[in-house]
Amino acid sequence: MEILRNLVDGAVLMMGLMPLLMIFIGVAVGIVLGTIPGISTSMAVALLLPFTFTMTPINGIALLLGCYKGGNYSGCIPAVTINTPGTPSSVPTLFDGYPMAKSGRGGEALGILLWGSFVGGIFGTIVLILFATPIARWALTFWSAEYFALCVLGLATVATLGGKHWPKALAAVLLGLLINTIGMDPILGTQRFTFGVIRLFDGFGLMPVMIGLFALGELFHNIEGYKTSDQKFEKHTYTYPKFVYYWRLKGAMLRASVVGTLVGILPGAGSAIASFLAYDFEKRISKNSDMFGKGAPEGVAASGASDSANTGGSLVPMLALGIPGAPTVAVLMAAMMIHGINPGPEMFNNEPELVYGIFATMFISSIFVLIIGFLGTKLWVRTTNIKKPILYTMIIMFTVIGSYAIRSSLLDVGICIAFGIIGWLFKRYGFPVAPVVLGVVLGRIMEMNFRQALMRDGAASFYARPLTVIFLSLAVLSVIVPIYQGRKAEKKAELAKAAAISDETNNDA
Repeated sequence: MEILRNLVDGAVLMMGLMPLLMIFIGVAVGIVLGTIPGISTSMAVALLLPFTFTMTPINGIALLLGCYKGGNYSGCIPAVTINTPGTPSSVPTLFDGYPMAKSGRGGEALGILLWGSFVGGIFGTIVLILFATPIARWALTFWSAEYFALCVLGLATVATLGGKHWPKALAAVLLGLLINTIGMDPILGTQRFTFGVIRLFDGFGLMPVMIGLFALGELFHNIEGYKTSDQKFEKHTYTYPKFVYYWRLKGAMLRASVVGTLVGILPGAGSAIASFLAYDFEKRISKNSDMFGKGAPEGVAASGASDSANTGGSLVPMLALGIPGAPTVAVLMAAMMIHGINPGPEMFNNEPELVYGIFATMFISSIFVLIIGFLGTKLWVRTTNIKKPILYTMIIMFTVIGSYAIRSSLLDVGICIAFGIIGWLFKRYGFPVAPVVLGVVLGRIMEMNFRQALMRDGAASFYARPLTVIFLSLAVLSVIVPIYQGRKAEKKAELAKAAAISDETNNDA
């Protein structure tokens, strides 16, 4: 009852005209910026941060949380419309979202994404309210070995993403891990493969690499096969399914919400891990697993729901323990400190209205995301109706601007173009691109925790704690099971082919 009473007080606090206006503006700005490839959610929140300096803490936090929720949702929109993920966590969305758009089901994919984001956002907020302190304390007991094992489990999903071409997927993820060796050593501080270039001391920027691999890689691939007869872009009929259609996907959305929230609670784990794990889990249990990667609605629902649910989970360690659970949450934490608020356990005693006001803001933001997203879906899906030369020009413009704007560096533009060529070559020779991004996203976290675990207890770190063993065992099974199933299917196909040849020979005789 006390939780409900405090939540009502927080809702009353945020139901004023200015807080509601700030939430609405934040969601709208977040959605607009999130649809631009290269503008990450953390960047969007950081851009709004200076505008909160003259605001009250309530209004400032409302603006930034709204932007966080809006940007988190809209980062998946370009993944559906132009095969360009707005954020690393939206990469799994394009596996099925973009094929759906190409087949004339762009509105359907965006509708699934919108409702998945809404369900995930509400679910993550409920978990945030009910289990903030106890779950955060449990997550804090994780040692470096557990984090390393979790990263290995995330990388093991490439066994599924690569299908029967798992060696190519393995090579792709190793490339992603190797990319992370460029820059300063995270433990010793020595230079690695920087060749004296100061801009490379921090390694390759994630956004230029990601934009290059997906946006420019896809662009170069399309240009290679472009014909003058393709000048007129086929217009797709916009259809927005009825609510019953989305209700059938409730299981996928709820399962992905659980994964996204639990991973979000782990400080530093990130929404990318949650999104990949949710997508992989849904593919494994789906009766239509063969459709994943070709336009499966469950894949879009899983990615969108887990990504949005991760926002609620990532706030748990910040509010309960004062530890930012994600880069965007670190910006939010800095904003709170600027306003004289110290996130942590004492907030529940000293600033209970503000804590539950944040909870209420998360609910309200999810509703605004649903409303604004619904009203703007027709606008988003129209990007698939743009003629190819115009679309290609726009993609080049966004990729150059997006890669340059992050650090105002022409080197990042060059990196983007270079990885665009790599992405094009990958597509030409059948190598999956997603494992590269996953290796880049998890590489630094994986290396840090691996070395810290070795320095702490040596090799015993990886078998002394049960949770580490469970994660590593699941990772091994994630690799072995698909390979075994693939070889079994190949043998079955060979036997069927041999039987068909034998029958044909007998008939001829």
